[in-house]
Amino acid sequence: MGSEFGSVLIIGAGLAGLVVAAEALDAGLKVRILDQENSANLGGQAYWSFGGLFLVDTPEQRRLGVRDSFDLAWSDWQNSAQFDRLGNEDVWAHRWAKAYVEFAATEKRSWIKRKGIDLTPVVGWAERGDGRAEGHGNSVPRFHIAWGTGTGVSEPFADRIREGLRMGQVQLLNRHRVTELVTTGRSVTGVRGEVLSPDDAQRGQGSTRTVLGQFEFSAEAVVVATGGIGGNHDLVRKFWPTRLGDAPEHMITGVPEYVDGSGIELAQASGARWANSDRMWHYTEGIQNWNSIWPSHGIRILPGPSSMWFDAEGNRLKAPCLPGHDTLGTLKYLRTDPIARKYDYSWFVLNQRIVEKEFALSGSEQNPDLTNRDKAGVVKDRIFGKGAPAPVRDFLDKGADFVSATTVEELATKMNSIAPQAFVEPERLRQHLLVRDSQIENPFSKDQQIQSIRNARKYIGDRLTRAVAPHRILDPAAGPLIAVKLHILTRKSLGGLQTDLSGRVLKEDGSIFGGLYAAGEASGFGGGGMHGYNALEGTFLGGCLFSGRQVGRALVGALQ
Repeated sequence: MGSEFGSVLIIGAGLAGLVVAAEALDAGLKVRILDQENSANLGGQAYWSFGGLFLVDTPEQRRLGVRDSFDLAWSDWQNSAQFDRLGNEDVWAHRWAKAYVEFAATEKRSWIKRKGIDLTPVVGWAERGDGRAEGHGNSVPRFHIAWGTGTGVSEPFADRIREGLRMGQVQLLNRHRVTELVTTGRSVTGVRGEVLSPDDAQRGQGSTRTVLGQFEFSAEAVVVATGGIGGNHDLVRKFWPTRLGDAPEHMITGVPEYVDGSGIELAQASGARWANSDRMWHYTEGIQNWNSIWPSHGIRILPGPSSMWFDAEGNRLKAPCLPGHDTLGTLKYLRTDPIARKYDYSWFVLNQRIVEKEFALSGSEQNPDLTNRDKAGVVKDRIFGKGAPAPVRDFLDKGADFVSATTVEELATKMNSIAPQAFVEPERLRQHLLVRDSQIENPFSKDQQIQSIRNARKYIGDRLTRAVAPHRILDPAAGPLIAVKLHILTRKSLGGLQTDLSGRVLKEDGSIFGGLYAAGEASGFGGGGMHGYNALEGTFLGGCLFSGRQVGRALVGALQ
């Protein structure tokens, strides 16, 4: 198939693989990319994302009055990661983490700008934390959203690959599924696999696995950039950690089904080390997509701070299990609390005023104004607009997990009708709402959620776009009441193939696996898990960018 492409072979045409390829192309190398899906899927998971990027001490932050620094960000990262395997699985993860935070605090912003990624002016405050200065969470807003959302991050690199195709520098072979790494001595020297039959499925949809033939390619360097395990519920359950309780019987899926862990497994089968396989990142605010693209397709609600959170029986969750605060802390509570763990769902209860201001949905397709770079539309609809955004209205009207009512009794009846596994007692629900509403009467409150709302509104970014003014949920003028059934949504692997800072994969004994590299989620976003136990958000796309850049530059240094 052309020996001129025998230097760099990349498995996977997602964001990390494209960044590796772009770095190699810019240095004059030729690249072969293999991907099991068709060409419509160029850019992989990143295309579907909200486009959030973790950055530190930026002009966008400073214009909004946010004071940030490397020291604060690194402290937040370490407090969240809680690295406790430094003599083993975390030894490289910790080094990658520090290098990434340094990158985010220095040249990341200028580098992405040169690559064609532009940022919106409002910085989001994701993962606000568990309520402790020394605990998990972002001390300040750091979630920078790209114009174009996920497409705004992935398409500049996809365009670079398209240019390479036109110039004869890239060979992109779709419908080529790698099933084996070829090793010679102690090094990887190529790959073998299956040629799958053509399939014109739309981006993200499942495709046939009918095999037409076999292939084998040699290469001086092979890069595994195949993503994690989020689309493979069997693997998610296999590695589900006991610290998070029992894995749910029912989950919905936040990534296409081809995100199945096969790339990590084939590397492990050849002797590579899969580190921190028990660390993972799944969301607790998942809703069933009324317009699904892949099987059990779920969407994550990006919540503001005001919705009340209840378990399946209508008991209010305790702080720090608050919207937008502590993802894995809330997941642990829902899977270990004696009552909550009996069910695979929980509830948001809110009203029309809250849903209009505070509900955003993750995903490029759920944010057409940002994805289409409609700056006037963003200002008109998100800052000065009346009513919920159109994608949110679609879920209110068509989503299986949404019910609304004018009274608490009617709301509880509808909640019980769509989730009969448990019973929400109307009077108990009313009392929870009344007690919460009693804390609105004056600017002082002992309710931690009310305190969080008021803290959020001190930040102009939240006050303009994400946090509604405190008010009584039972205020008829703010109605109707709304309840949303929330599912566990699978998303990211935090562990992966262990790599050094050049992205070279390590063997089980800690030695370098010659000729083999890994980038993106397949490497735990660097080092076999640079997030440790927790993510600060905006760090998954950013981890693909950084690890892809590191690997690409290492390949250039090794092969030129």
